[in-house]
Amino acid sequence: MGLLVWGMMGIAIWHFAVFVPDRFWGGIVGAFLAAIAGAMVVGLTVQGFIGRDIDTTDLGTALIAVPGAALGLAVCYGLGLRAESH
Repeated sequence: MGLLVWGMMGIAIWHFAVFVPDRFWGGIVGAFLAAIAGAMVVGLTVQGFIGRDIDTTDLGTALIAVPGAALGLAVCYGLGLRAESH
């Protein structure tokens, strides 16, 4: 259940990508995949360090995914800017 929550939060944060210029690596699809991947990686990492199963969900489980999705989008945007300059 935790993977579903993190994936949905990644998609929710991805919707805010329309407010920045489209310089994401891979375009909007690359941003979509980066937001989901970032949310899931950070969610799994934090949930593992806390010592909880991924089946245990609450409001904190959803909030853990927000920084991960933002980090995934930031990395994807940085890679896009770097590729554009070359």
